[in-house]
Amino acid sequence: MNQNTITSVESDILNDILKAINSEYTTISCYELLANQAPDSEIKDRILEIRNDEIRHYETFWYLYISLTGQEPIPQIIKQCPSDFKDGVAAAFIDEQETVDFYHDVARKTDNQAVKNAFTQASADEQNHAVWFLYFLNHN
Repeated sequence: MNQNTITSVESDILNDILKAINSEYTTISCYELLANQAPDSEIKDRILEIRNDEIRHYETFWYLYISLTGQEPIPQIIKQCPSDFKDGVAAAFIDEQETVDFYHDVARKTDNQAVKNAFTQASADEQNHAVWFLYFLNHN
């Protein structure tokens, strides 16, 4: 019974890592579109900086998945990006906030220190991103 519980938790963590990979993969694509719609170069540069953080998260989760399974994940776009800037920024803010909660949950439920550290760090970055998107919402 104990072995089944461990297997179930490990399976949940692998599913969470896959969910994070797909989320980051989608976000990278959406933020490129959003940056190209930005009203000025300062906002565009900030969105591209955020996108670079998302690429780093994606790579971290990618390598975690490979190290735990020996297999490469196959990332998928999981949702459509809003087509205009204001809607995209609003969606990004909500997504970043939801991702903070999800990443905290993953970090709390694992004993794997590498997984815990990766999700804790990514969560802090996502919170910072949310603040920027809130700023863009309120100043455009």
